Amino acid sequence: MSDWEGSSTARVVPPARPRKLAKVPFVELADGRLQGVVSSGSDAGRVYVSSVAAGDYAFACSTNNNRPCGGARGSFCNHIGALITEAVLQYGGVRVARYLRVETAAVEPAAHDIATAMRATGPAKGDSKAAAQVFSRFLRHLAYLELAATTAPLPEMQWFPPTRAVA
Repeated sequence: MSDWEGSSTARVVPPARPRKLAKVPFVELADGRLQGVVSSGSDAGRVYVSSVAAGDYAFACSTNNNRPCGGARGSFCNHIGALITEAVLQYGGVRVARYLRVETAAVEPAAHDIATAMRATGPAKGDSKAAAQVFSRFLRHLAYLELAATTAPLPEMQWFPPTRAVA
């Protein structure tokens, strides 16, 4: 067992390439979806919670107030396009394509290759039930940015219970 496998912390995978957080401040591959928060292009106070499901590419996009995105009618909206682009920057095209189960001819697929392959299957409009969970995780990440720098442990970050010696 390597040192990191026996610790209570997880390895942080560095981004494939640096990305700008203004347009897509939060992106993750979780819960069988590519999901995240995308800033509105027209209103600085509005964000969209967007997601694409792995396998069937069912997509959802709504505001943080659960109002549906006007551009997500029958196909991916610009918010989902931006989410895919930023996910490729964060995780790399191969990892995003593998997670979403997208088959492309490209060895290192770009965001355009992934989106085109998904559109070719005719993705269905999904439900936005996960939007509240995604937005909540985003807000929790923002709260950590406001904490003062310290080396003391944070109770909410201690995921594993203390181990007891077994006699």
